[in-house]
Parts: sequence; C-alpha cells; structure tokens
Amino acid sequence: MTLDTGTIAKGCGGRLRTAEQLCRSQLDRFLAAMGTDAVTVGCTQEAPLFRQEAEAAGHTGALDFVNIREQAGWSEEGAEAGPKMAALLAAAGVPMPPVPLVPLESGGVALVLGRDAAALRLAEKLKGSLDLTVLLTGEEAVEPLPAAEYPVLRGRARTATGWLGAFEVVVDGHAAAAPSSRDMYRWGRAQDGAVSQCDVIIDITGRPPLFSAHEVRLGYLRAAPGDEAALERLAAEAATLSGTFDKPRFVTFEAGLCAHSRNRRTGCTRCLDLCPTGAITPSAKGHWDSVAVSAEICAGCGACAAVCPTGAITYALPPTDALLRRVRTLLRAYHAAGGVAPTLLLHGEQGEAMIDALSRHGPGLPADVLPLRVGQATALDLATLVAPYAWGAGQVRVLLPAHRPHGAEGLLRNLDTAMALLGGLGLAAAPAAIETDDPFTLLEALRAGPRPAPLPAPADFLPMGKPREILKAALTSLREALAAPVASIPLPALAGFGAAHVAEGCTLCLACTTVCPTGAFAANPERPELSFLEDACVQCGLCANTCPEKVITLEPRFSLLPEAAARQVVRQEEPAACPSCHKLFGTRASIERVKTKLRASGHWMFADPSRLALLDLCEDCRVGAATGGAAIDPYAGATRPRPRTAEDYMREQEG
Repeated sequence: MTLDTGTIAKGCGGRLRTAEQLCRSQLDRFLAAMGTDAVTVGCTQEAPLFRQEAEAAGHTGALDFVNIREQAGWSEEGAEAGPKMAALLAAAGVPMPPVPLVPLESGGVALVLGRDAAALRLAEKLKGSLDLTVLLTGEEAVEPLPAAEYPVLRGRARTATGWLGAFEVVVDGHAAAAPSSRDMYRWGRAQDGAVSQCDVIIDITGRPPLFSAHEVRLGYLRAAPGDEAALERLAAEAATLSGTFDKPRFVTFEAGLCAHSRNRRTGCTRCLDLCPTGAITPSAKGHWDSVAVSAEICAGCGACAAVCPTGAITYALPPTDALLRRVRTLLRAYHAAGGVAPTLLLHGEQGEAMIDALSRHGPGLPADVLPLRVGQATALDLATLVAPYAWGAGQVRVLLPAHRPHGAEGLLRNLDTAMALLGGLGLAAAPAAIETDDPFTLLEALRAGPRPAPLPAPADFLPMGKPREILKAALTSLREALAAPVASIPLPALAGFGAAHVAEGCTLCLACTTVCPTGAFAANPERPELSFLEDACVQCGLCANTCPEKVITLEPRFSLLPEAAARQVVRQEEPAACPSCHKLFGTRASIERVKTKLRASGHWMFADPSRLALLDLCEDCRVGAATGGAAIDPYAGATRPRPRTAEDYMREQEG
C-alpha cells in the first residue's frame, strides 16, 4: 500500500516512523521505540509478536494497534487515503477505560429438559463433567437406564428465572420414577409448583424457550431434540460451563437519576419497554422510584443506554464520553491532514469482517469513509449520532446486520430523533443505518447520494459530562456554525427533550414539584409560585400523571433559545395574609374557592359567616380562635328543635 508520510504526519502528530518489514527484518526499528512513551503500531496482523517483543524489551508505556491496511491502504482509493490513515493512527492512541467485569460462579449443577430418549443420550455424554438431573415431559415413552447414575424425573418447566450459576425453575407435574419401571418409566404421584435450582439449563424439549432473547441468556442452552449436529455442539459447550467466569458489565446504572416513578406513580418506562432479555425490572427494594438492572442477565445490546433520557443508564464498553473523545480525535486528525467532510462509519464486530472482505476481494473502502469500531451499534445514543457533525463529519452511518439484532429499536428511535434535530437546523445529511451482511451492498450504500458539504467552521468542544450535556453542546455549536434561525425543533415522542405546559386550572398544589426527578418543576419557598426549567425536562410524564387537576401536558421539542436554560415562572398567585398575625400562607384564590364550595354545600356548620372567617386565618391563629375565642364554640352543633309537650298538643287541639 502507498504511504503518504507527509500527509500522515500532519494529521496524527507525534513522531512518525515507517518500515517495509517491521515485524521481520526491521524489527529493530520497533524495539528502538520501546520505553515509557505511548506507541501506536499501524498493524494488527502481527500484534501478538509485537506484544511479545515489547514485553521482553521492558516497554512500560501504552501499546496500541490499528489496522490501516484493510481499512485504508488496500483500496482503489488507497493513494488518496493519507488523511484517513492519519485519523486512524491518531484515534487509536486515545485511551479507553478498562472493561468492568461481573463474576459468575457455576458449580456444574445442570438440569436437562427433554421429552424423549435424546435427553438420556445427551446426559450420558455429560455425566462425567456435570452434576445432572434429567426432567422428562412424560409425553413419550422412554426406556429406563440400566443404572441410576443421576436422577430422572418427570415434569414440565413452567417458568424459569436467573442466570449462569443461579437458575430457578418452577416445575409442574413433578414426579419421581418408580424403581420397578420395566420397559418404560413409570411415574409416581405428581406435584405442581416444585422448584429446582441449578447452574445450567439444557433445554431440548422442542417447546417454546423459557426466556425472551434466550440466545444470549448465559447458561441456558437450547437445541431441537432431533438435530444431532446441534446436540453435539450443545454437549461440547455445556461441558465447559463449570467454574468461575468473568462477564462484562455492559452498562453503568445510577439509581438516583432514574425517572421511572415517584410516590408509586409511573413515569419513564423507556428502558423497561426495550430491554429484550428482561434484565431491567422495577426496583424491589421497598420502593418503586427506580428500576433495577441485573448485570448477570444483561446481554449488552445497550438499548436502555441509547434511550435513557437522564443518563441514569450509560453504556460502559466504552462510555459515551470516551468513545466521543476518540471520534473527536479521528475527525480533527482527518481535517488536519487535509481531509474534508468524511463519512463516519460506526460498526460492531460484524463490520470488521465485512471491511476485511471488501479490502481483500473488492475495491476496499472509499478514502473518505472513516470506520470506527464501537461496543454495540445498538447502544449508540443521540450524542454519539449528532456530535460528529459538529466536529466536521459530513455524514454518519451505522452498520447493522441484515437481521436486526436484539435492542435495535432504541437505535432506530434515536436515528429518527437525530434526523429531526439536524433537519431542524437545516442539515440534510442526517445519520442513517445500513442494514446488510454483504460487503458490496455496504459499499454501494456508502457511495449512494450526493457528497455532503463541509461545515463552515467545525467545533472543537470536549465531550464532557453525561450524553445529554454533550448533545446540547453539539447542537449549540451546529446552530452557531450554520447560523440557523430556528428557535425550537419539534421532536418525535419519547425523545427525552421538551416542555411541560401548565394550563388554567392549576391550584398550585405543587404535587408536580415533589415528583419531578430532575427538578424541572420547582416551587418558590417565599411565595405561591411554580417555575419550569425546560433544559432539565426529560418528558418522563410523572408531573402529568401526578397532577390532580390534569392541567399539565407535554410537548417533545428541543429549544435553542436562552430561555430554555433559565427558570420561567409558569404559575403564580397572590399569597393570603393572616388578618391576625399577618403571616403569609396559601393563596387567596384557593381560600376563596374553598369558602365558595362550603357556602354552596348548605351545611349548617358553614351558614355562620364567623365560622367561614376562620379560613382566613393561618394555621396557628385558626386553632387559637376556634378553641379559645368566645365568639365560636367548637363543640356547638346546629340549633336543636324544641321537643313537643302535652301542652303543645292540647293547645293545638283547642285551636
């Protein structure tokens, strides 16, 4: 491949060294770079050799590898790929935080669910490596084993919960085999609701799976009972599921930021609605203010992090701010080396194989396409989709498999929202997904459409804070660069940005302020007043669901006005002053409403104006007037009628 060292040096910075056979005859050049400084090698094929040599040489600095051959040099446009190589080399040196891990412990206790003799044949293969129990459905006759080396029972799994090392299965029709069974198993008395605990579940019943998204539930293995090849693969995998395993902790969760519920009123359910594995549930710790995320069940699709409006759930492989630091470096280096308005291609593991195939057996990637590996494409939030445009990307494309993976709904929702945001600013090149498993279809999609115009002045802000703050900074920068006159951009539902409007009828009960998880609604402790901060509103709906008068409505939008970042008074009334001590309490309007309703009720207690006047007093003076005042007897009732006497009766008769 062609190396334009001058262009590469402009973009990637640092000291650039080249070689023709760095891993063989010119290995001394690599060893000369070892020491305490960070070193980036433009080769991934020989990374194991370089790591070995670096360790032997006592290298203590960072050592990173980047594939500039398949991703840039091996292409019909390889001679023009100098800016791209510079960008890839510069981005590879951006450090990523370590991967957090969750330990899983399996003792090898396995429950085999089957319907016929295939379950016993499988158990015979695994009895030397796992502690087995076989549970047959009983729908087919099965010849008993000559030796009872493990329990064989009858029953049907009703439900199952848990993960590798901690499964719990509820079984109906549970029965033991009779020892006298001859040509087929005979079963004893059946019992419903039996509970089995195990580390591994092997399901070959052919019935519907016990878990949603069962393909990614660790420790739950499933195959069709008649598929011998699948059963062989299953047996080989099951035999390894004993011991301690480290599973990545895919997401980070801060319960204090969660807007799921308050006071048993439900608000945001975005993550609950999208989680394909059931790893997210309402918290069971005595309250329901937040959700709970099971790191053991989570399969890492990241749909929850993609749509979380508050940043309570963030993706950790890598976090958004770390990933965007790499994106920013990638784009800055590309521009520094002379490139203009590149296409940023975000892809997962699948993308590397497709790019490799395209470079080895096709024309390779275009020189203006910058590929970047992400943890999961389905975890991309709005900040990751929008911020690259502010840093000078011409367009953003996300590569997905042709068969949509679990959790893709969150990404697709974000793409629609990003299209609305960028379109509202007058930018037509909105991010989009490319759904294919074919490298050449990928290439056609990347080349399709007109090339985007460069941004007049790319921004240079740092990606700091939660994704929400990064997105706001990106949109503010884009608005300034494009000189967009728009003040507010309408957004799709569930976008996580917007206003909450308070209509007439609000009584200033301030219930909305007690449930708002972000403080968007707030009260004034000095006077009856309700204020709203639009920048803080995440459209969770708790205020509207809690409001007793039902006068709050939500409007999904993104406001670019300065007023959105300042509190606006949306409702205020004159306070009521106690005529006795002059203390301010409540509102005059609310007191008059109560008095009007009491007069209209016709109740004898409120026929006397002196009693209604008590409501004009503050809570302290009201107690004193009611219990110590001479004018009002708190124990007095309505005037009782005089009883009729004999004299009354006689008088009426004489009359």
